[in-house]
Amino acid sequence: MESEALLQEISGYCRRVGMAESTFGRLAVNDGKLVSRLRFGGRVRGKTVERVRSFMTRQADTDPANRRTPPQTFAETMPALTPPPADAVPEGPVPEGQEADKNFRFFDNRQKYLLFVNTCSEKWVVADRVSMELANLHPHPPGLRIFDAGVGDGTVLTRVMRSMHQRFPTVPSYIVGKEISLEDVRLTLEKMPDRFFEHPSTVLVLTNMYYAEAPWLTPNSVTAATSLVWHEQSLLGNTAHEFESQITELQGFLSQNWKAKSSPKTGNPIYEKPVVLVLYREDYKFLLDQLRPRRGATRADYDLVIASQPYRARASVDFKASKVIAPLSRALAPGGRLIGIHSHGQDPGLEIIQKVWPGENPFMTDRHRLLRAVKAELGSAGRDLNFNAYSDARSLFRYAMHTLPSEVSETIGTSTLFAAWNAAIYVAQIEDQRLSKVISDNSYLEATKEVLQKHGGLWFWDESYVISRKRDSA
Repeated sequence: MESEALLQEISGYCRRVGMAESTFGRLAVNDGKLVSRLRFGGRVRGKTVERVRSFMTRQADTDPANRRTPPQTFAETMPALTPPPADAVPEGPVPEGQEADKNFRFFDNRQKYLLFVNTCSEKWVVADRVSMELANLHPHPPGLRIFDAGVGDGTVLTRVMRSMHQRFPTVPSYIVGKEISLEDVRLTLEKMPDRFFEHPSTVLVLTNMYYAEAPWLTPNSVTAATSLVWHEQSLLGNTAHEFESQITELQGFLSQNWKAKSSPKTGNPIYEKPVVLVLYREDYKFLLDQLRPRRGATRADYDLVIASQPYRARASVDFKASKVIAPLSRALAPGGRLIGIHSHGQDPGLEIIQKVWPGENPFMTDRHRLLRAVKAELGSAGRDLNFNAYSDARSLFRYAMHTLPSEVSETIGTSTLFAAWNAAIYVAQIEDQRLSKVISDNSYLEATKEVLQKHGGLWFWDESYVISRKRDSA
């Protein structure tokens, strides 16, 4: 009982002053493993207890610099972050005749991205569509395993996690998210303290690896494997505020390690070094022992893989199949399901684009053609997979730009027109070079206004498909 009480005192002290437990042990009694031994039932002598408590009292009285002041805002504690490369592009091929350093990644233009996310309901609707798949899952011990193949700002994942808690309130969850953008990782982590509070039996993993590596948390090349940065963070306490404070302190680690560069061959963004960040609650560490990943010994076997907009619409179907969807399909457990979602077109958004660029249509690969390519790519490895394109009534779903009923009338505000134009060019992935040629006059705004008035607003179609692995006969 003395050891348990002492462990609680030390944990609380380290949490208050922001000190690592190993550092505490070295400074207090010259034993960096003191806390870990206590945690595993080790005993301590009375003199050791006195030295530990004397150290905590002495530090509190004489060294006020060790007293940590809770951050006022998330941004106040952030170091200078390295922004994503302005010319970064997705993990896809460079279009023929286009130089790598001039390639285009539409969703790394932060202003377009943030304006689109905050003015349109796609993230909400996608999360609802993904959550429908939870009804088809039958998780097995030790827990429910989820892989998000493009976390983005974390909105979809957060909403799916809420749905998971509602459907599986007592099932431990193992969630891996892939994201190469440092800014998006920051936005995702900012949403997670509440998730750890509501569903404490959660292991959350974020990584910047490629699609063929991330599900297994293992780099394919020896060079990358030797530079792998693996960081585990056990969150102390039991309130969302405590979790937020500790997650905020990871910003220095992220800014130092979560860096991207452009591939000299393709111009695509690639990691400088692979990173794995593992988060879980310290008070649930024992329960989650079988779910927590181990470096060099991690399995995939996911119950659900989320592949929402994981590739550019303009990328070739062979690239989408071989580099993205096929590797993710291999990571499914028996009974597991991959839900893929991408833009469909044939909506008012594309109508705006075609008024400015007649005949323009970036949505050339539909789900039927993509699934055929994935099946061919997998070959015999896909024999136990079902490729479900579904009917349009089930596959297609619509999301809209947020507008008040009074906004779309004979006179539409300029800000609404700009937001609609931005959403249309964002979804259609129009390059900045082409945009500069059409914004010299107001014809693009007139085209936007005409379409909004014609349809009474702006909406877009996405299409979905599911690849599922057959269950074990047992």
